[in-house]
Amino acid sequence: MCIRCEISRRALLAGGGALAAASVTGVAQARVRPADMVPLIGPGYRPTDKDEQGLWQQVERVEEEIAGSNLLIKDEGITSYVRELIGKVGGPAAKDMRIYVARIPEFNAMMFPTGFSVIFTGLLLRMRNEAQLAGVIAHESGHFLRKHMIRQWRDMRRKTDILSIGAMIAGVGGAGAGVYTGDFVRLAQLGTILSLFQYSRTLEAEADAMGARLIAEAGYSPIEMSNTWEQLIGEMDASARYRRKHRDRRYGLFETHPAPDSRRADLKATAAELTVPGRAYDTGRARYLEAIAPIRQMMLDDQVKLNDPGASQYVIETLALDGWNGLLRFYEGEVWRLRNRDSQGDAARAEQSYAIAVAYPDAPPEAWRWHGLSLIKRGRQGEGRAALSRYLSMKPDAPDAPFIRQMIG
Repeated sequence: MCIRCEISRRALLAGGGALAAASVTGVAQARVRPADMVPLIGPGYRPTDKDEQGLWQQVERVEEEIAGSNLLIKDEGITSYVRELIGKVGGPAAKDMRIYVARIPEFNAMMFPTGFSVIFTGLLLRMRNEAQLAGVIAHESGHFLRKHMIRQWRDMRRKTDILSIGAMIAGVGGAGAGVYTGDFVRLAQLGTILSLFQYSRTLEAEADAMGARLIAEAGYSPIEMSNTWEQLIGEMDASARYRRKHRDRRYGLFETHPAPDSRRADLKATAAELTVPGRAYDTGRARYLEAIAPIRQMMLDDQVKLNDPGASQYVIETLALDGWNGLLRFYEGEVWRLRNRDSQGDAARAEQSYAIAVAYPDAPPEAWRWHGLSLIKRGRQGEGRAALSRYLSMKPDAPDAPFIRQMIG
């Protein structure tokens, strides 16, 4: 990965709070009943009002720019999978929706008013099954189906004359233009502009209710939307404990949802209302794991390098609730290795995780590398060389292969 790309991704991450505000801001304190939620648009919808037409015109340009950015995951299997999923839970206008996956290691997703959305790989990593991802996508679809962005804009215009729709549209187009040229910091600026559309509590509650209804109709258990929030709250608390601070985040979804506990409670109530007693719901876990398999190691690698050991440990342990494997054990070791606190025995904990990881058939080559180096460090030369040989057999073209071959003689 080039240094410039990494710097750009970090800058984007720093602007994630503004990005998230474009689509998922608000507190669902007054729950909306799913039965009251009906789509305001249907298949082939095109705006007729001038202000909405102007917004669409510029956002369509933004989509062209984002579609050409090299932050997007190009794996056809992944992109096909998320397209099929939005087709299942996108409601009556699902065929008009487009979805992109961006390599940004933060939990986030956003829906634009023309029906295209962007999902971050950090979100994909945290989902334990297909139903949870379907819930997030359905929530974003709810924003589109209920025309939330234009409704919020018009509400703002009734309250203030400070902003003009012309200036706003020009800003959106200008920020989007930077994406095409590779200046991804401009995408964060786009998020800042769109954050002016922060949804009201009522609109956010509508998207929750609409989303829950959509996944229930598609055969997914609506409780998975609440479960997702349960996991996010746990991660937020784990991160705060490590940093010895109160629960907060300076970027991402947490900052733009100041009352996640309230939202979780509302989603539980909604799930109870929609769940049919005795009905068997499919979580789609196997399908989900198969779909993200090509990029799961990349997503875990991005996560542990965020320098947030509390959150990374929680994410790994939460995913392991469905069963440990070699990949998760290896990255458990990476959390401790990268934290590197001798006073807390991080080196020993990392060595133990690597040793456990290689006992699984799906252990990545890097697990054998670090396991071998750990054994040699402890004086177990023969076992260490054998482990390093296994590493080379799995990854003969590794960048450090000449060095490793020299070590094992």
